[in-house]
Amino acid sequence: MTLNNTGSFPLLSGHPSLDLVNTELVRRGIRHDLLIRPEDLTAWLEALNMKESLPSLQHASSEITKEALNKVKEFRIVVRDMYERLADGREVTRSWIRLMEACIANAPLSYHFLDGRLVPVPLGSDTDAILSLVALDALRLLEAGELAYLHRCSNPECVLLYVDRSGRRKWCSMKICGNRIKVARNQAKKDHNQDM
Repeated sequence: MTLNNTGSFPLLSGHPSLDLVNTELVRRGIRHDLLIRPEDLTAWLEALNMKESLPSLQHASSEITKEALNKVKEFRIVVRDMYERLADGREVTRSWIRLMEACIANAPLSYHFLDGRLVPVPLGSDTDAILSLVALDALRLLEAGELAYLHRCSNPECVLLYVDRSGRRKWCSMKICGNRIKVARNQAKKDHNQDM
């Protein structure tokens, strides 16, 4: 699992929609939300380098509000529900696509050329802009066929999702869940051998 510089967010994909879903995780059997305070959302945006697409948030005086955080978390539920549905082999719904389109329409995109790259910059409130960028990413993943390769981690206690085109990957991360399962298996073998 790749972590940002603060070690707070699992950045498994580089796709804001999937990375937003993965701001909820399980540690020691307890589900944790990594977006508790508005500052957490700001840190997440910084970790994804999304702040360059949100010029109003680049000013020191501009802050994410609690209301914005709550809207983003509500949107995360909608995206997670669909991504889990897709990971389970079901189809995307037209109503979900329309919702993504509506989020983009609430903050339509302009583009800026920054550091040699064309960067989408939504025109709208900070909240609508964040949702627009996440929705755009979700629809781009759908368009590219990437969501057909969406999987759940094989660790039944893990809630992280990932894209795997190879079909061989089992874990969200070998460093985290893969090693946990290996350690648990080895410990069980060791305990079994000691009981003999």
